[in-house]
Parts: sequence; C-alpha cells; structure tokens
Amino acid sequence: MNYQTIQEGKTTAIISHITIVGTIVALVIHRGKKNSFAAFHIRQMIGLGIFGLLNQYVITDYLGNNTGVLIAFILFVFRIIGVLGAIKGQEKRIPFFGDQFQEWFKNI
Repeated sequence: MNYQTIQEGKTTAIISHITIVGTIVALVIHRGKKNSFAAFHIRQMIGLGIFGLLNQYVITDYLGNNTGVLIAFILFVFRIIGVLGAIKGQEKRIPFFGDQFQEWFKNI
C-alpha cells in the first residue's frame, strides 16, 4: 500500500477504533470516499464490535461475569493493537481473528 493511500485513510481508520459509534461514523465516511487502508481497519473493528456484543449478551450470561470480564479485557487489548497500527499507518491484524474479519467483511 502506498504512502498517499495510508495518509488519506488514516483519520478514518483511527476514528473506526473509537467505540462502535466511531466505527459507524468511519463506515459512513468510507462510503463517501473509498480507501483501502480505512477499509482494512473498519473491517477489523466491525469484527471486534460483534465479538464485544456477543461477549456482553451471550458469554457473560452463560459463562459468568468473570469469564466476560476476562474476554472484555482481551478484546480491549486487541482494540489497542488495532488503534496503534492505525496511528502508525500499519495494517496490523487482530490476533487470532484478523484474517477472518477481513474475509467476512470483504465487501466493505
């Protein structure tokens, strides 16, 4: 990926890492002006957002609060990895699931 593409999509990529609302805002911005760097980070954050919702409403209910807190912490660490990658202009995939997120949401 070239330097110009990264610079043009960097702000949108960083916005996508700020809560689920930021991801939605980044998705709307991206629809207006497509950028492959921003799309990469939006796909990663949509996947993490879905996992976060599953953790909050399914895993915590069925496996207990302690398990939910542990998974929430892991998801938080993954979010930090992603935002640091966006700030540095890198396409850092989320550990374990990053490739899958790129495949599942490839239409973005």
